[in-house]
Amino acid sequence: MFENQSLNQKLSDVEFKLTEQENWNDHLVFNELLKSKNKLKDFLDSIASLYDNYKDTIDLIKLAENESDINILNDLEFELIELHQKVNTLYIETLMSGKADLKNAFIEIHAGAGGTESQDWADMILRMYSRWGESKKFKVELIDQTEGEEVGYKSVTVKVIGERSYGWLKKETGVHRLVRISPFDSQSRRHTSFASVSCYPEVDSSIKINIADKDIRIDTYRASGAGGQHVNKTDSAVRITHIPTKISVQCQTNRSQHRNKSIAFEMLKSKLFEIELLKEEEENKKNRGEKTEIGWGHQIRSYIMQPYQMVKDHRTNFEESNVNSVLDGKIDNFLKAQLLESK
Repeated sequence: MFENQSLNQKLSDVEFKLTEQENWNDHLVFNELLKSKNKLKDFLDSIASLYDNYKDTIDLIKLAENESDINILNDLEFELIELHQKVNTLYIETLMSGKADLKNAFIEIHAGAGGTESQDWADMILRMYSRWGESKKFKVELIDQTEGEEVGYKSVTVKVIGERSYGWLKKETGVHRLVRISPFDSQSRRHTSFASVSCYPEVDSSIKINIADKDIRIDTYRASGAGGQHVNKTDSAVRITHIPTKISVQCQTNRSQHRNKSIAFEMLKSKLFEIELLKEEEENKKNRGEKTEIGWGHQIRSYIMQPYQMVKDHRTNFEESNVNSVLDGKIDNFLKAQLLESK
């Protein structure tokens, strides 16, 4: 499954580059090489550790079989299943080889038409990704929010901080559909709600995105929602519009206008970088003769709570019947299926 020989050679090449004087003088290049070295070494160490555990478990199974010890055999069976899951996760991580897959991720969620229903659905999606992030030991940081009139959000943006968070989430962009008996309908009728999700990578110092001053418009306004007296009484919120692409980003979660402006610029650069990544992906698909399905209008997943229980991804046809578990953040199987499909 893993080409250890080529990985070891790649590690040797990176270690050699770290010894070259010219790379010492460029701290950005040196830091990227150091990250690459640590990533390769950790990966190879993980493979070696899992293989050693596998050999030890097999030896113990042989001993238990000779002794006909059913209890130990059952315990060892669970250990093998756990090893298989760890190897599978390690394999999935090898599929995250894109330029930005190791980066942090921004997630934007926008409620569709439908008022309270869709705004509550946007809140449910936010909770789903937040719980998933917690399960990965990632930090989920609120960047911007526009709350609904009664519940939920009209729109909300968060930053998921953790290695490979973008690699995991990059295929989540699209329209998510919910079918349920509405808790807001006095007649308990079934409603269909939509929300759009956009995921894009954080741009750090290793990626150069140039934005000309003439290409942007910066607006300030009073922050909405919770935030304290200071936030509500000053124009601390910032919106930046990129005129050539008409991309607009905003941040209002900090009391400092300067900090909100800095984060908004970070988001804008990330969105522009995502456009370049999508262009490359489109070109690669054309070269492979594939049909493209990138766009906000593409419905990627349905979450059906009535009249039956099912969550189905329309790209991979992968489905699960435990809707509540998925909405509680257990979405790894959907993310893995999409990564395997795209590979």
